[in-house]
Amino acid sequence: MKALHLCASLALALIAGASQAKDLVLAISEGTSGGTDHARVIAKYQGLADVIGKSINQKVNVVFIREFASLEEGMKERRFSLAMARPSDFPARGMRDYGYKYVASAKPDGQCLIVVPKDAPYKTLADIKGKRLVLPETAAYMAKFCASALRDEGIDIAKENVQRVREQGAVPFFLSNKFADVGGVASYSGVAKSLEKTGQRVLFTSQSQPYFPLIADREFTAAQIDAMQRALRAMPDSEEGQSVLKNVGIKAFDTSAEKKLGELLAWLGL
Repeated sequence: MKALHLCASLALALIAGASQAKDLVLAISEGTSGGTDHARVIAKYQGLADVIGKSINQKVNVVFIREFASLEEGMKERRFSLAMARPSDFPARGMRDYGYKYVASAKPDGQCLIVVPKDAPYKTLADIKGKRLVLPETAAYMAKFCASALRDEGIDIAKENVQRVREQGAVPFFLSNKFADVGGVASYSGVAKSLEKTGQRVLFTSQSQPYFPLIADREFTAAQIDAMQRALRAMPDSEEGQSVLKNVGIKAFDTSAEKKLGELLAWLGL
């Protein structure tokens, strides 16, 4: 009888411990183009956190990471159960350097767009050699992205006349006012979506790379990662999922880009 009571007590203790398990943390970093209001970010991404949490029967809370240094430190010290961040080199570093696992990335992928004024005579990338090129600052992800894309096409920007701007939004201004002849911008940027208005056209579209990746701590099992991926892939199939995706600002999730994300840093030369 005592043995039965002991077993019952142990079972109750295990159930209580499971129900009081520590909530998971989903770190969100929107990069330099993201908002700065913590409450806004939580409201924007909590629906996604709930989808992930439901798939593995755990509560997931959103935290906003404003500074890149804090994102790096948090991954290094494994303070985040999950992290979804742009630019993509940070999740890639989380995988390479800190043992995180790939879960998914946002659709569509990211690309470097080489843009020129609508009336420019250039027809191929070969035509822009020796021209004035405007790109984001050297340390910026998209600057490295465009440099790598151009490198693959035989253009070494170290040998070109490159001007740097702090924000991609300045690229159309430089082109419209003839301060530069060619510019590089991200396909997912507001600039890229407004080229018709600002008077530019796309001369070249680079190969795609994973955008806004989601990674998970190495403690997650393969079954848990699979459950998360299945839930994320299914989001476009329901009105609720579509609403969450729209709130986050993406079309869907891709769960097949692990290899590409794993190779990203080498391609960028990092």
